[in-house]
Amino acid sequence: MPTVHELRNEIRVAVGRHERIESTGFTKEALAAICAAVGAPVDTGRLPPKAEMRNRIANALELEADSFDRSFRKAELEAIASVVRE
Repeated sequence: MPTVHELRNEIRVAVGRHERIESTGFTKEALAAICAAVGAPVDTGRLPPKAEMRNRIANALELEADSFDRSFRKAELEAIASVVRE
């Protein structure tokens, strides 16, 4: 069973970003790449806030939550990973 860190790195690699040695949340650039991968692209001229991009990802994957003003949880990362693997 992969850890949260391993899931984040798997997602990063799947969307063309680099793995991180330390366990960190997604950068704005990584979130923008994930948005594009799940069919909810953002304008790359000036990236929107992280919460807005997390909400776009959640809506595209029909994840249930009131708001994504927080980092994705493990179950949400598993759902994202399953989509970007395809």
